[in-house]
Amino acid sequence: MLRYGKLARQAVAVLGYIAERYSVEAAAISSVEISQARNIPTALAAKLLSQASAAGLVLGRTGPGGGYRLAKPPGQIRLVDIVSLFGHSQAENQCPYCVDWCSHGTPYPLHDGFMKLLKNGRDFLQETTLAVFAKPLDSPPAKKPAAKTPPKK
Repeated sequence: MLRYGKLARQAVAVLGYIAERYSVEAAAISSVEISQARNIPTALAAKLLSQASAAGLVLGRTGPGGGYRLAKPPGQIRLVDIVSLFGHSQAENQCPYCVDWCSHGTPYPLHDGFMKLLKNGRDFLQETTLAVFAKPLDSPPAKKPAAKTPPKK
């Protein structure tokens, strides 16, 4: 239901890559490295990073040793901060049938469900930060507890 444009998705991927490597001492990451890691054109990565820099989400430095790093810890950068820079939701804050159906007096039978879905999507973007990317990538997956078999009768 909540769909965002390709630029917004790619911007989350680009900043997510920087967040994966975040530490106070981490070296800046080049737009070339980021574009190769996320499989997007270098010019597009540079454009996204430039806009993110203007918005205060990343710090950029040119020249030898230059590149990009997050302007603040990953836990302080929400997905909504990124998505809102690169376009609005294609799903407005209304039921997709309100114009044709709900506006005529009787709400569409799925109206309340759509509104709940939209709210959940907005809440997700508000509450989720780049910290989700900052977890170690090479940590083993958590082991599932052994299935308990019911006692034999």
